[in-house]
Amino acid sequence: MKKFVLLAFALNMVLGASAQFTSTDTLKYRISLKDKKTTTYSVKKPEMFLSKKSIERRKKQGLSVNVTDLPVCKKYIDAIREKGVHILVTGKWDNFVTVSCNDSTLIDEIAKLPFVRSTERVWKGQAKKSQRRDSLINKPLRTDSLYGPAITQIQMSNANRLHEAGFKGQGMTIAVIDAGFHNADKIEAMNNIRILGTRDFVNPEADIYAESSHGMCVLSCMAMNQPNVMIGTAPEASYWLLRSEDEYSENLVEQDYWAAAIEFADSVGVDIVNTSLGYYTFDDPTKNYRYRDLNGHYALMSREAGMAADKGMVVVCSAGNSGMDSWKKTTPPGDAENVITVGAIDKKGLLAPFSSIGNTADGRVKPDVVAVGLWADVMGTDGNLRHANGTSFSSPIMCGMVACLWQACPKLTAKEIIELVRHSGDRADFPDNIYGYGIPDLWKAYQSTIKKKR
Repeated sequence: MKKFVLLAFALNMVLGASAQFTSTDTLKYRISLKDKKTTTYSVKKPEMFLSKKSIERRKKQGLSVNVTDLPVCKKYIDAIREKGVHILVTGKWDNFVTVSCNDSTLIDEIAKLPFVRSTERVWKGQAKKSQRRDSLINKPLRTDSLYGPAITQIQMSNANRLHEAGFKGQGMTIAVIDAGFHNADKIEAMNNIRILGTRDFVNPEADIYAESSHGMCVLSCMAMNQPNVMIGTAPEASYWLLRSEDEYSENLVEQDYWAAAIEFADSVGVDIVNTSLGYYTFDDPTKNYRYRDLNGHYALMSREAGMAADKGMVVVCSAGNSGMDSWKKTTPPGDAENVITVGAIDKKGLLAPFSSIGNTADGRVKPDVVAVGLWADVMGTDGNLRHANGTSFSSPIMCGMVACLWQACPKLTAKEIIELVRHSGDRADFPDNIYGYGIPDLWKAYQSTIKKKR
């Protein structure tokens, strides 16, 4: 455990994914770069910037390391820093550097650098202080059911049968990219969750366990492993907890943090990523998305999410909760290619009215599948179970089940797993823009792979 965390730390030093937090800066900019010509790394020596587990994951799926995997050129980062700005995060897949400052004229100087393609302001405001912790009760209700009240959440996709067959996520690593994991380290019913480490890309000085409760609730859907209280959909998987969402504002910079988070997840060898985040409106309305932008490539998050499968990871994301408002559509990164976008249903299989719908602007089916997201069973910040509504919870419920399926079918690639999940849906023959491919039967999906072997 300690060796693994130390490796992750070393990787971050190489990758430049560590934010230099400056609470007094009021401006943040994304600096997009033209190339990686001055890199000191080589795709022939990926062990210099990727973990052994990350490299093995690629090899197992027949994926090569390419130029997008190379870290952002240190020479470029240094030249940008010398202009007087602070480096927050870097994104190697999309080749950018995100900086903070108080003087926009510094950005004008950076824009003139020969290797800079473009600059964009992604945040303006004042940093907010961390939250105080909620008080704990830690007396969750015990039931006669092994899974507790969460039994229906897994039974609807027959993934409990995967558990019965011994596939509970063991050996799978899941990254949860979210807004914070309030009290997850103090809640007694969560004390046996296999957490490999945490990382805060919004504010490295903050306490990730004192920030938002959203990520903690999301984590509980998958990771809970307390018999007769609650068992999640991947109780034996291992988890990285990564914070990219700043709940105090809504700005494009959160997508920069998210990009850094998913690239970190890749670098340490994560198999599956759950992200119950989505964006289409911002504090600066000129940045708001339009329906025509939902093509899987316009939003930074969508580009990065779509690229994850090319690195051998499966991304599971929430469809969004805009079904009852004027937007209605899925929210980026839910429009990305090669991800599993999850809508919400109730425990009777009926669509939750708030669940966002598709399709994408370029005509792809979204959401991909649906899972329980109305009256979902989750852990509360006081250590007791409660109900919650949102595709934020249908996504991790599905994510954990997908992890168990992949454990059962280890020879499949990320893209093959995505297709297998889609085509096990009860609407697979006639997918629509409301339920997508429907409720997947993951036991049936597993059985279909066994039959092919015969």
